[in-house]
Amino acid sequence: MCCLFGAGRSGGGGLMCCLFGLIDYRDTLSRRQKTKMVRALAETSEARGTDAAGIAYNAGGTLQIHKRPGPAHTIHFTVPKASKVIMGHTRMATQGSALKRKNNHPFAGKARGEGFALAHNGVLHNDKVLRRVHHLPPTAIETDSYIAVQLLEQQGTLNFDSLRFMAEEVEGSFCFTVLDRKDNLYFVKGDNPLCLYHYPELGLYLYASTEEILRNAIGKMRLAGQPESITLHCGDILKIDAHGRMDHARFSPSKFLCAFSPYFWPQSPMPVPAKRHVPEDPEAAYLDELRTIANWYGYDNTLVDTWLADGFSTDEIEDFLYCGEL
Repeated sequence: MCCLFGAGRSGGGGLMCCLFGLIDYRDTLSRRQKTKMVRALAETSEARGTDAAGIAYNAGGTLQIHKRPGPAHTIHFTVPKASKVIMGHTRMATQGSALKRKNNHPFAGKARGEGFALAHNGVLHNDKVLRRVHHLPPTAIETDSYIAVQLLEQQGTLNFDSLRFMAEEVEGSFCFTVLDRKDNLYFVKGDNPLCLYHYPELGLYLYASTEEILRNAIGKMRLAGQPESITLHCGDILKIDAHGRMDHARFSPSKFLCAFSPYFWPQSPMPVPAKRHVPEDPEAAYLDELRTIANWYGYDNTLVDTWLADGFSTDEIEDFLYCGEL
């Protein structure tokens, strides 16, 4: 669990976590460069959680997960040169103590004997019901996020169909990332935010839960070229393989999931994630997005400007819109 949708912090709810990672599909980065990028992404992602952090990657023929309690900057992640795809997560613990490693992300799963890793930003409120309805085994893991792993394991495979099944079964707010043994990275986009950049000249994808976090991390790197932003909407499933190729699918979001999402059009055909150049003023675009979200939640969108004038940051305003507290 990482972000409570439309409620406060009580009753096991929470604020937010952060997804982050990279895909070096041309394998051009040195181990030092890759490690520096992962650390920059992880440390910047502390803005959305400092209770635990973890990464997953393939190395030596196995899928490896390294996670620990504590802020990301104290963990000092390192990445092998041979690892082309790194998937990460920083956590703000709500359900399940972060001091217990098993409760932190990424989680390990297996489908037909093939390992995968899953990370989640959001909150799922029907995990206990799903465990009972689908006769899933009890687990010592104390967070609602793990139900996604169990649903995929029960399907016995990891592909668009099983991810669609999982996304349509869970109820709540989410964005998932899933990494398999072949370095396929899947993004399952619910209503929680995700920002994905592509540097074609470098053969590199970078992502984080918000554009602000991603751009702050990039500010710590020296990257050549202007990135393209890959836009994902609520209901999208995007797969990027080890060679940087994209493939897409859709799932049908529940009414609860996307009732207030400005990006969900129930009758629209499956959109292809759009490539666009990053705007000169991403902060202005972000503010426009917050105003739109405020309007969908029933607030006067001028309140966003009022909150800014009162000294609240854009991250704090986003917290209120999704979590009900300033």
